[in-house]
Formats: sequence, structure tokens, C-alpha cells
Amino acid sequence: MIKYTLKCDNGHDFESWFASAAAYDGLAAAGHLACTTCASSNIKKAIMAQRVATMREVEAPTPEAPTPSAAEIEAALTKMRTEVEKNATYVGGNFAKEARDMHLGDVPDRPIWGEANATEAKALIEDGVPVAPLPFIPTRKAN
Repeated sequence: MIKYTLKCDNGHDFESWFASAAAYDGLAAAGHLACTTCASSNIKKAIMAQRVATMREVEAPTPEAPTPSAAEIEAALTKMRTEVEKNATYVGGNFAKEARDMHLGDVPDRPIWGEANATEAKALIEDGVPVAPLPFIPTRKAN
């Protein structure tokens, strides 16, 4: 794993972890990186200092946080889905249109959730529409 400090074309700095330098390069080339503040997809690596461990850290490493089990992760995702379903309107495949219409003021703001393909999601982010992917496990089977 590698952590990079990134900067968008609007001057926002943020950090992100990547599996490798090659993984960062691939995601950046494909346009799959976005600023955490303004959703700009024009992202570059910022100047950053290399992290060097001190003697104190070498002598007495800090304990790592326990890794949650698959069951704990699934329970947390199920709880999140329940809250979203209770508090937002499901708009299905019309998500991109509904989100854009709300952003433009054509329809009243309300919490929604649904589906959008990668092209639609990227266009929403590039246009400044505030959206976020939800890590839901599908409830229906696909062939």
C-alpha cells in the first residue's frame, strides 16, 4: 500500500491510499480519481515528504486496530442500507437525471438513491453534482 498526497486543479489537498504506484497511475489515466472537496477529476500528486520511522516507533510499534470480520462488515452495510432505504427515495436507473435536475433546481431537493453507470457518475461529478457511491451488496441475482 502507498499513501499519496493529492491536489486538484482548484487547490484542494487530500490524501488517498493505493495498492501500488501502478494502481494510482492506472486510476489517474482512466479518470477515476476525484477531489474529496469539489469532485474535480483533474488530480495530480502533490509534493510530499517521505515518511521515516523514528527510533521510538521502531522500538515500540503501536498496535494496529483490529480488522473487522466479514460478518461485521456485512452487518454494517446492511444497517447503512436500511437507513438509506428508510430516509431516501429509490429512483432506480433514473438516478443521474434526478440528481442533475435537483442540482439545477428543476425539481425540489430530496434525499434519493439509485443506480448510475460509470459514465453517468463521472459526468455528474465533473458537473459538480454532489453524489457519492454507496457500497451496497446487490439484493437481486444477476445472470
